[in-house]
Amino acid sequence: MSAAAANTKPVADLKKPLPLPFAYTFASGAIAGCTELLLLYPLDVVKTRQQLDTAKTSTGMVQTFKNIVTQEGASRLYRGILPPLFMEAPKRAVKFAGNSSWGAFFTNNGQRKNTQSLAILTGCFAGATESFVVTPFELVKIRLQDKNSSFKGPFDVIKHSFRTSGPLGLYQGMEATFWRHWWWNGGYFGAIYGVKKQLPKATDKKGELLNNLVAGTIGGFVGTALNTPFDVVKSRIQLHGTGEWTYPALIKVAQTEGLGALYKGFAPKVLRLAPGGGVLLLVVEALSTVFRGYLGPPYV
Repeated sequence: MSAAAANTKPVADLKKPLPLPFAYTFASGAIAGCTELLLLYPLDVVKTRQQLDTAKTSTGMVQTFKNIVTQEGASRLYRGILPPLFMEAPKRAVKFAGNSSWGAFFTNNGQRKNTQSLAILTGCFAGATESFVVTPFELVKIRLQDKNSSFKGPFDVIKHSFRTSGPLGLYQGMEATFWRHWWWNGGYFGAIYGVKKQLPKATDKKGELLNNLVAGTIGGFVGTALNTPFDVVKSRIQLHGTGEWTYPALIKVAQTEGLGALYKGFAPKVLRLAPGGGVLLLVVEALSTVFRGYLGPPYV
């Protein structure tokens, strides 16, 4: 056998593993999302309280946290968790399964080389897909998290929405939710792609986990920085049931409360979503590895 022939690998060895089937990416995203939510949900309550505060001088994150605990009780930090908990499985599953599906679409099932531009585009489309799933759950959660909320629970919110706004009432704020998820996912997945390119290639499992944690955390920060203004507007539209469009609402908030108001709730949001992004990626990657090992070729 010639040296050239000896050094030539079979064509099969050059093929990349196929993307996991939808059911497995769905399960990975769902488990990862529920893990992150249970760990960091109180920060989401604090974020919402700050975003709904229309005063020009808003209360800081720590003081808001203290006020909730002292004035309403520590259990209030978990008020409204049922809607996002029920939402978390489909939400995170759609996020990662959507990213995988759109990624396969834009790269022709891996035949076209992925780039940071494609990673951003893939994330944006995955976020847009996700927004259709999460809007009703987000509306219920916001109305339960509000300081002045008198709703007894999620079903009370749903009944009130149907009675006052009809069947589509739960989709108030849909357009703002669309933009919130478009920018977060685009920033998150785009940053992960870019950061992983810059990090030293992992030589073992520990290094791979560290790279995923770093990339996911930075991705979470970038996504949060991009989408917080849209989140502020979304929270207000969904609380009050107004039919405002997102971009005019952004201008209105900036004019009446100052540009800084568009970043109300940024500190608790980034404290949740930056490490939360790392946790998400860690759990998803770990579960994906387990599933690939279980399924065998052509997924490994």
